Amino acid sequence: MDFEEFREYCFSKPGVTEDYPFEGTHAWMKVLGKLFAISNLDAVEFKGEIIPSFHFINLKCDPERAMELRERHSFIQAGYHMNKKHWNTVYTDGVDPTFLKDLIDHSYDLVVKKLSKKDRDSLNRFE
Repeated sequence: MDFEEFREYCFSKPGVTEDYPFEGTHAWMKVLGKLFAISNLDAVEFKGEIIPSFHFINLKCDPERAMELRERHSFIQAGYHMNKKHWNTVYTDGVDPTFLKDLIDHSYDLVVKKLSKKDRDSLNRFE
């Protein structure tokens, strides 16, 4: 999965917006203003050419599932610069896109579940 596929998948979900609070180096994906995913978008220089880099996604995760995923997959670690109980950092290189989508879904669903009933109901208008 590359960055554009990540964005497209996130935007396929109701109520999603994106923000770039750190001078364009990280994309924050939010549902109704609540953060559910952060991806890096640092530029790297390769053979004199500047190339956008997409190597990790921080995703919200149920604490028990977070621990299980970290134990089972070396590419999943405690959330970098995040609350390590509730966030995982997933290094995306070579990871099955279907698995990444499942992790994104889980993060999105956790955030939606915490929204007020009124806000959850409002998501139906985006579908």
